[in-house]
Order: sequence, then C-alpha cells, then structure tokens
Amino acid sequence: MKNFDALFEKLVKDALQEDIGTGDHSTLCCIPPTEKGTAVLKIKEDGVLAGVEAAERIFKLVEPDAVFRLFKKDGDIMRNGEIAFEVDARVHTILQCERLVLNCMQRMSGIAGLTRQYTEKLQGYHTKVLDTRKTTPNFRLFEKWAVAIGGGVNHRFALYDMIMLKDNHIDYCGGITKAVEKAWQYVQDKAPGLQIEVETRSLADVEELVACGRGKVFRIMLDNFTPDMIIKALPMIGKDFETEASGGINLTNLLEYAKTGVDYVSVGALIHQAKSVDLSLKAMRN
Repeated sequence: MKNFDALFEKLVKDALQEDIGTGDHSTLCCIPPTEKGTAVLKIKEDGVLAGVEAAERIFKLVEPDAVFRLFKKDGDIMRNGEIAFEVDARVHTILQCERLVLNCMQRMSGIAGLTRQYTEKLQGYHTKVLDTRKTTPNFRLFEKWAVAIGGGVNHRFALYDMIMLKDNHIDYCGGITKAVEKAWQYVQDKAPGLQIEVETRSLADVEELVACGRGKVFRIMLDNFTPDMIIKALPMIGKDFETEASGGINLTNLLEYAKTGVDYVSVGALIHQAKSVDLSLKAMRN
C-alpha cells in the first residue's frame, strides 16, 4: 500500500505514547537507562505466526541499533514451546515495546491463522478470499497485513483507494445507473485510474449494472446472494467484470460459494472473528 512506512511509524508512535505517556515509571525506578538486555519471544500456542517483521520494525524504530535474531518468519506454522526471535537492546526499549509487540503479534497471528483456514479450504478452486474494512480503528494496517500473511487478498485499504458503491450510496443517489454515471464522471474529472466496484442486491440489479457499467465498473459485488443465485448471475455478467460474493460466508458454507466459480468471496470474519493467540516476551538471564 502507499505510504506504508509513514503510516506504520505514526501508528507505532501513537501507540507508544498512549502506553508510556509521561514515563514508564516501573522501569525508570529500578533499571539504569544504559542497561542492556536480551529477550525472547516464546510461542505458547499452535497456529500461524504473524507480526515478526512488525516486531522488528517496532524495536528498531525505538532503538535503531537493536539486534534481532530470527528463528521463525511470518507465515510459518508455530508450535507451543518454540522461540520466534531474540532481541538485544536497552532494557528500557525492551520493556517499553513489550506490550505493543505482543498485542500486535498475538492479534496478527490469530488473524493469519483463521485466514489460513479459509485459504487452505479454497485450494483447487478459482475463488480467492478477500478481507473487508470491518477492522479495529487505528489498527487496520496490522490486521490487513495479517490477512495477507495468512494467504488472503486485501480488499481496498480505505475509502480513498477505490470507489465502492454500496446499497446506501445507490439509494441516496437514486439508483444504480445514476450512481455509476456519476461515479464514472467523477473518476474522469477528479481521480483518473480509480477503480469502481458496485454492489447488487438482486438479479435485476445485476442486469441493470451490466447494461450501464461495461467499461466503467471493474467488479460486481453479489451481496447476500445464495450460491444458486450466483450461478444464475455469472452468465449474465460474463467476463467483462470481476465478481465478488459477500454476506454470511463462513467456513461452513465456503465451498458452496467456491463451486459457483465466483472470483472472490469477502469475509469480514477473517478479522472481527479472529481469536488472539498466546505469546510472551521474556528476559534472558545471564
């Protein structure tokens, strides 16, 4: 994504400011500022590891000379009892970054593990799984990063990088055809190259969108369509548009949608239903 480094740095600095505030008094009171130490990231639960690169970036943002020794990488299967990495840094750095690193890695690993379940189930099918904007405020960068580590495909990152005309846009505008025409003109005048996706809620919507959107819309969302409805919709759509099924898709019914041949399924649950995994950062004693 654009401006990844700048966004990452801002998120980390804001998170550290939230946590440290006027000072990490627990550390300041008993550890000399020049004291050096080593810590290890201990894995306490089986799953898919995610957030190792994020952890290294966080430590080195605070202390550029911190030394990392990686034993596992993002996307690796992890087992209880394994060590993901060691870090050498000032003890103040280790203790101030500890909670942020763990919060990111535990959450990211949970998302990556759940996403991997979807992507493994889709092996052999044309269909790929997309995430959504159903993310935690100010943590979207890490959550979508975790989806990619788990093998999923990132949908638009935010409102600014794609036009996506959903039900409310269409209803407020006065219909699909009118909304598409306005969006297309907007792109020509103000945002050349910005792609347009449009949500449909019925086969009649699909028919109208195909008629007005060819050459303008790149993807049609089939919202809350049953697999049988998708099978009817795809021949109407043809090859001029990408297709995305959305609404109520989960691990139980995933293959029913994949068997239709739809290009993508979008699943908000990749993020909002993921369970954080158990990790810990522990001091290595000399």
